Amino acid sequence: MWNIHIDYITKKAAQSLYFLKILKRSGLTQQHLLHCYVAAIRPILEYCSSLWAHNLPTYLSDQIESIPKRAVRTIHNQTTGMPYSSALTYTDPESLKHRRETQSREFFKKILSPTSCLHSLLPPPRDHAVLTKLRNPHRFPVNHGRTQNTSHSSILV
Repeated sequence: MWNIHIDYITKKAAQSLYFLKILKRSGLTQQHLLHCYVAAIRPILEYCSSLWAHNLPTYLSDQIESIPKRAVRTIHNQTTGMPYSSALTYTDPESLKHRRETQSREFFKKILSPTSCLHSLLPPPRDHAVLTKLRNPHRFPVNHGRTQNTSHSSILV
């Protein structure tokens, strides 16, 4: 479902990685290269991720995560051969997957606020008296789709 979009953003980010390599050859410091990555490449990979991140299969998440792996190795030569989780300590302690999950949670928390323009799209919350009697209480009704893709959808039907 998201294959075309993920292919598009990873190709676009990979083109920007080449630009990062050119900047490195021209003598930019590691700090400046990191700023270029954070300002130009990471936003390509994170744009609207709070909407599609939770539906992503592992292989597509790994495809996205390959771009920051290459960026870290381009910026910091000493990370070559190092596991990605260790190499992240040189740049950013969070992986893109963790950042996407955090952004999704924050986005939903903002929607829960009555002042949000999207709050009216939420279904009415369940009664608190009912929630205390349920084995798995959820504040909002759970979307049960017919297929695996629709059952994990953020759009409640």
